[in-house]
Amino acid sequence: MLELRHLSKSYPNGPAVLADLSHRFHAGQFVAIMGESGVGKSTLLNLIAGLDSPDSGDEPSPIRIDGIGMSSLNDDAATRLRRARMGFIFQAFHLLPHLTLLQNVALPLLLNGLPLARAQVMLDVVGLAGRGADFPHQLSGGELQRVAIARALVHRPALLLADEPTGNLDPDTAHAILRLLRDEIKANGSCAIMVTHSHAAAAMADRILILSKTGLNDAPIAPAL
Repeated sequence: MLELRHLSKSYPNGPAVLADLSHRFHAGQFVAIMGESGVGKSTLLNLIAGLDSPDSGDEPSPIRIDGIGMSSLNDDAATRLRRARMGFIFQAFHLLPHLTLLQNVALPLLLNGLPLARAQVMLDVVGLAGRGADFPHQLSGGELQRVAIARALVHRPALLLADEPTGNLDPDTAHAILRLLRDEIKANGSCAIMVTHSHAAAAMADRILILSKTGLNDAPIAPAL
């Protein structure tokens, strides 16, 4: 589903953040990526999403999604692919402040020409039933995170990218949200890549990978069921 081929990334006047990274991720798989701060976990998500550009890798593209090389796409084509095939849960939430919660969640459906009814369903599922008419400024950090998760899942993306998706949630809510993520991934045959520092969150995944200077390697611990 997703293939990285000798992916490298560095920033001006600094060492390489990622160097010669290769890995394959498969449909129907929920993968957690862990590693020390600064090792490049969030950078990797941004590269996969096409929000940042790699320095080098296999030609014609070091990042391929369903066989499509991200580097071969122009800006419009990359935007269309992201809109239709990807879902994002980033730490900053990126909710639109002038839209209601229901409108924020419905946005991927609207952009993809899909029925809008699932937006309310997803708000209900993340525990925000009856809050659809509220605006982002009325919510706590944990509630904002749940809206962002509902929006990321609402159009059933083929690839879900999540950066600390439970960072603002209490343990019980975090467990419920991670179970929702896993259930959606399995039901839709999607691939999910979750960056996290939380061992409890990582244990919900099918596979745990550690990102380090040597690449992506399987963790020596088995995830919990």
